[in-house]
Amino acid sequence: MSTKRIAKVHFTHTIHHLIPPTSPHTHTTNQIIQEFASASQSPPPGFTIALPPNDSIHTWHVVLSPPPESPYHPGRYGILLSLPVDYPFKPPAVRFITRLYHPNITNDSLGNICLAVLKPENWKPSTKIVAVLEAVRNLLIEPQPDDPLEDRIADEYKSDRAAWENKVKMHVAKYAMEEPTFPAVTS
Repeated sequence: MSTKRIAKVHFTHTIHHLIPPTSPHTHTTNQIIQEFASASQSPPPGFTIALPPNDSIHTWHVVLSPPPESPYHPGRYGILLSLPVDYPFKPPAVRFITRLYHPNITNDSLGNICLAVLKPENWKPSTKIVAVLEAVRNLLIEPQPDDPLEDRIADEYKSDRAAWENKVKMHVAKYAMEEPTFPAVTS
């Protein structure tokens, strides 16, 4: 058995202790476990994925290091991904815990994201978390100012790109140059 296969078996065996065998959400939880195992062992480029200290499989701690072509590079951004008990039939909640200056992300400590794939009317149960993470990374490469959460930032992005980029760089320096600190997770 390969080392990677042994690690996956060990991980899956270790994480299964969190689920009561008669849990009504066993199928959903098994899918989340499989997605976590795959995503954490082979994450999309620029991502690291972990569970919080309490091992809640429904909450993922994700760190994104945007690629050099992104104005958010070389920052490190914490993303809190929360999976509802009825996942994959409902989309995950995804928010930045690291502040950033972006038209599609609230410019506050909430870090809410406007991303088409996460809107309930667009969500498809076949969508994998890795695809969601890739969409988030793409948003940091190419913002979508025509579907903003922050109208003022979107207007600036469209009308004065240099000023927008300067504010992005100031936010990177102020908020994103250290390892993200995730909030405590309660079960």
